[in-house]
Amino acid sequence: MIAVIDYGVGNLRSVEKALHFLGYEARVSGDKDFISKADGVILPGVGAFADAMERLKKDGMDKMVHQLVETGKPFLGICLGMQLLFDYSEEGGRVRGLGVLPGRIKRLPENLALKVPHMGWNKLKAAGDNPLLKNMENNAYVYFVHSYYLEAENKEDVIATTHYGIEFDVAVSRDNIFATQFHPEKSGRTGLKILKNFAEQVISP
Repeated sequence: MIAVIDYGVGNLRSVEKALHFLGYEARVSGDKDFISKADGVILPGVGAFADAMERLKKDGMDKMVHQLVETGKPFLGICLGMQLLFDYSEEGGRVRGLGVLPGRIKRLPENLALKVPHMGWNKLKAAGDNPLLKNMENNAYVYFVHSYYLEAENKEDVIATTHYGIEFDVAVSRDNIFATQFHPEKSGRTGLKILKNFAEQVISP
């Protein structure tokens, strides 16, 4: 069973439905006991960084995320869920994140002659082999919706980047932790393949 953490932000059911489509058991839940017993966990999210951190802390989910990661079970952060795993975000000033991975979340430059938020399809540039991107086509397109981007401190954690005015980190992995800035559940066949690759780290369908 894969648990999709419900902490009061959007973009939950679409992840659950995508996993069901692939033939995997998944459930959106805010029940910490259920989540802790799951074989794998996904932290999705859209919205403001500070609000999301406040919700996580209110429910004690921030501590639980650290505990889940320490167990070694597969853990996937998506979009805002990825950003929350890092040290801090510039959004709303300088808001401290979960600090699971070292790095910072920065505002996309306004002088790119490109629209912010970054909304739409962009190519992935894979950086080495990783189970999350197994059997991926070169320069596959995935779907983004964000105004802030990741600058990972440890570049060995970065498994993919993209270019939108600037080059930035969009997928990371370390041990049992995986995370993407883009939305695999909204990225068509490519996104489904990525979710399948994660689910295969958890359990066979």
